[in-house]
Amino acid sequence: MSFAHLHVHTEYSLLDGACRIRDLPKLVKSMGQTACAITDHGVAQSFPDAWHTAKGKIKILYGVEGYFINNVDDRIAVHGRGDCGLDDEFVCFDIETTGLKVDREAITEIGAVVLKNGEISERFQTFVNPNRRLTPEIIDKLSKEKGDPVWMQQFRLQSLQIYNEMPIPDWGPSIEGLDMDHIATYVRPKTDMKSDWKDVPQDIKDTFERLGIPQAERKSLAGVGAQYDSELVYHNVKDEVAAQGVVYTDMESALKGEYADMVHKYFMKLVTPRDHKFAALHGAVWSGGSFVYVPKGVQVSIPLQSYFRLNAKGAGQFEHTLIIVDEGASLHFIEGCSAPKYNVANLHAGCVELYVKKNAKLRYSTIENWSKNMYNLNTKRALVEEGGVIEWVSGSFGSHVGCLYPMSVLKGDNSKMEFTGVTFAGAGQNLDTGAKVVHIGKNTSSYMNTRSISKSGGISTFRSSVVVQKGAKHAKSSVSCQSLMLDSESRSDTVPAMDIRTKDAAVGHEAKIGSISNEAVFYLMSRGMSEEDARALIVSGFADNVSKELPLEYAVEMNNLIRLEMKGSIG
Repeated sequence: MSFAHLHVHTEYSLLDGACRIRDLPKLVKSMGQTACAITDHGVAQSFPDAWHTAKGKIKILYGVEGYFINNVDDRIAVHGRGDCGLDDEFVCFDIETTGLKVDREAITEIGAVVLKNGEISERFQTFVNPNRRLTPEIIDKLSKEKGDPVWMQQFRLQSLQIYNEMPIPDWGPSIEGLDMDHIATYVRPKTDMKSDWKDVPQDIKDTFERLGIPQAERKSLAGVGAQYDSELVYHNVKDEVAAQGVVYTDMESALKGEYADMVHKYFMKLVTPRDHKFAALHGAVWSGGSFVYVPKGVQVSIPLQSYFRLNAKGAGQFEHTLIIVDEGASLHFIEGCSAPKYNVANLHAGCVELYVKKNAKLRYSTIENWSKNMYNLNTKRALVEEGGVIEWVSGSFGSHVGCLYPMSVLKGDNSKMEFTGVTFAGAGQNLDTGAKVVHIGKNTSSYMNTRSISKSGGISTFRSSVVVQKGAKHAKSSVSCQSLMLDSESRSDTVPAMDIRTKDAAVGHEAKIGSISNEAVFYLMSRGMSEEDARALIVSGFADNVSKELPLEYAVEMNNLIRLEMKGSIG
């Protein structure tokens, strides 16, 4: 009968190693054995030495005595019995590394599953950036892990090549605090996607419950998708909406399902990897997001919503949203975003592509409440065909640095764009936002109406870009930007750009910068309000152009965010 020792410490287990690696082959063979396990304390440095020493004479079983970490009470390392049966609940974990030399190699992937009664009840996986550039091997591994079709595998690798070649943009706010070598590009939540809210793990459920997602779904939404870190954890569509033929699903399912050809046709055609460095990064590592298709003539009377929560420390979120509203159809789509505050940089580099077909209408609303350590480098773009309408409603809060410029391409005759936005920049924030429109078709129109608020040294910059091409006869465009600075430390800038290539166009721009009237504050205080509440009420009124365009629940949320910002308590 063959026999092998499964618990052997070497000199790498300080104060507990009775065997030297160089003596192992001779010792094992003298005992008539053919194999031996190496299980040192929390290190893998003995593995290459053991492999070289064995030289095929004996089989080395590689293992390690792991450490249990208790985040609840650091006085207790392990709970429960010392031994655990195979039918009990326990955790199995695995790590992948770049090599075995601890002085120059690092962990690239960590995975774990919770086993109960022999079945997997929970799972966790994350790719860990080993303080080096993304490699084709890492991207290929991600693609295979997600089961991508061949064209997507190739697309990811091509995007990575573009990303490594392109420089970081040299305009706009500084992003020198963003070190991509320390950003985890993929973090798998510990659950698969559920269609029933009660099946979502309790800790994730509690997060979204606090954000009001289930309540909003029950009250006013036709469908909800909720993403936690890099994957959707919940998705549901009301039966009456599905009965209309509306498709609302996660991007991974759409990529491999009935609508795979449609995804292939439209994916990153509006926003290409060559647009800028972070678009290329998105093309390489994207994960999660939503796919929506509204058939011809279908009017979706209640909104669809996706919510994105980036919960992991030092991670990036790269969801992709693809919406196609077919001829004569209409849709209101709402996206919400949030993240907890950490003392390290996080990155959001999602991508939104909107296709508005002939005589269709799409309203796309976003309330972004990122934490103050977030670099929000999102890219959004819409293509509007003849008679189509795109409406943007945007509320930007949080983020350390924000670069957000939704773009509309008015390709068809008589197409229209409206952009309504509000930005709030507080202490330590530099929010560079705006909108861009390109007029191509005849008789097109665009209107931008924005409000920006800055306090406690925050910097708010509004950039508008209006391009009227030669063939865009009788185009009309109006840009209005109003800024409110709440103190002398803050800054607000307006940077308009207009490229008009036809005489048959009407284009206008106006900008106003002001402060809160002391008389208005005094009047409200004379009616019983505190000074803090009076100023918050005035600021909420200043942002009313956005709140009135949102469903009631989201207007209330936005006004609450403004009040919290006035108190400096967000993040």
